[in-house]
Amino acid sequence: MVYGANHPTAKKLQSEVDELQSQVDGQKKAILNSMRASYAAAAARETLMAAELKGTGQEMSKVARYSALKKEVEANVDLYNSLYGKIKEAGINASFQNSAIRIADAARPGLKPVFPRLELNLVLALLFSTVLAAGAALVSDSLDKTVRDPELVARLLHTPVIGSLPLVKNWRAGLRLIPLTGNGNGNSVALARVDDDAPATPYREAVRTLRNSIFLVDFDRRVQSLLITSASPGEGKSTVAAHLAVAHAAQRQRTLLIDGDLRRPSLHKRFQVPGAMGLSTVLLSGMPWRDAVLTLAGAPQLDILPAGPPSHRAAGLLGQSLSQLLDEAATEYDLVVLDAAPLLGFADPLEMAAAVDGVVVVTRAGQTTRKAVASVLAALARLRANTLGIVLNEVRQDTSESYSYYSNYAKYYGARSKRAVKGG
Repeated sequence: MVYGANHPTAKKLQSEVDELQSQVDGQKKAILNSMRASYAAAAARETLMAAELKGTGQEMSKVARYSALKKEVEANVDLYNSLYGKIKEAGINASFQNSAIRIADAARPGLKPVFPRLELNLVLALLFSTVLAAGAALVSDSLDKTVRDPELVARLLHTPVIGSLPLVKNWRAGLRLIPLTGNGNGNSVALARVDDDAPATPYREAVRTLRNSIFLVDFDRRVQSLLITSASPGEGKSTVAAHLAVAHAAQRQRTLLIDGDLRRPSLHKRFQVPGAMGLSTVLLSGMPWRDAVLTLAGAPQLDILPAGPPSHRAAGLLGQSLSQLLDEAATEYDLVVLDAAPLLGFADPLEMAAAVDGVVVVTRAGQTTRKAVASVLAALARLRANTLGIVLNEVRQDTSESYSYYSNYAKYYGARSKRAVKGG
C-alpha cells in the first residue's frame, strides 16, 4: 500500500525521520566538540611534556659536566697525593748520609782557558795571512802587464834596462834653467843657460848613470847619434833627451840636441829658446841647418836645433835629409841627441831610427804596457836598428824596487853637506 505525502501516516513517519535526523546532527556536534576538547587537552599536555623534556635535558647536561669536573678533580687530587708522597720520600732519603762517599777536593776553575788557544790562533793567522799575501802578490803580478821591475822587463822583452829615473815633481828642478835678459847675434840667440854648479840630486845622478851606461859600455862601436823615442806620448822622452844632452855636455863633449818631434815640439819651451825656426824650416826651405842652431849661454858645449813650426809635410821630407844632417853634424859634435815622436803610429821615427847609431826607448814605470814596448822593439828589430836598451822613467817606490837606490843619494849628499857645514 502506498501513502501520499499528505497522508497522516506519511506525515507521522516524516516527522519521526526529521526527529531522528535532528538527533543525529546533535550527536555529530557533540562528538565533534568532544574531539576538539580532547585535541586541545592533548596539545596542552604535549606542550607541558616538551617543556618538562627541555628542563630534563639541561639537568642531564649539568649532571654530565658535573661528572666530568668531578673526575678531573679526583685526578688532580691523585696527582697531588702522588707528588706529595714522592717529595716526602725524597726528604726522608736526603736525611740519610752515605758513609762511602766523601769530598776529596773542592772544584776550582782552571788556571788558563782550554778554548780558544791564543798562541795557536796567532800562529795560524800569521801563516794564513802570509799565504794570502803571497797569493795576492802573485795574482797582482800576473795581472799587471806594465813595465816595472828591470830584471823582469829584461827577461821578458830580451832587451836590457840601461837606466831608471826617479819621479820628480818638476823636471826644471833637475835641469836648473836660469832665464837671462838680452839677445845674442844672428840665429844663435840664447835666452837660457844651464847651471852646472847646481847641487847634485838623485835625478841628476840617475841621468849621469844613464849616460855612462850608454857610452862607457861598447867601446868597439862608438855612438855619435842617439835617438830617444817611446811607445806613446806622455812617457817623458823629451825630458830624458834634454837631461841626457845636458849631462853629456857637462863632460866637455860637444853635444847637439835636435827636436825631431815635428808634430808636437817641446824642447824650445823647456829650454826657453825661440822656436820660430828649426828642423821643419830646414826641411821645407832648404836653409842650412847650422843657421837654425841655438847655443845656450853658460853651456858652450851644448847646442839646440829646435823643431820649428809644427808641420806634417816636413815630417815626410826627413829621409835622406836627416842622414845628411847627421853626417855633417858628426864632424862637429861628439854626440847628436835626437828627440823623436812616439814610434807607434808615426812613420818619421822609423826613418830616424834607421839613420842614427843607437836608439833608446823610454817607458813610464807602472804605466807603459809590456805589449806596447814589445811592439816598439819588434819594429826596431825589423829595421835592424841598434837598440841600446830601455829606460824606466818616473820610477816610484810602489812601482819598482830600484827606487830605494835613489834615497841613498839624498842621504849621502845630505850627510856630506852637514860635514861641509861643520868643517866650515
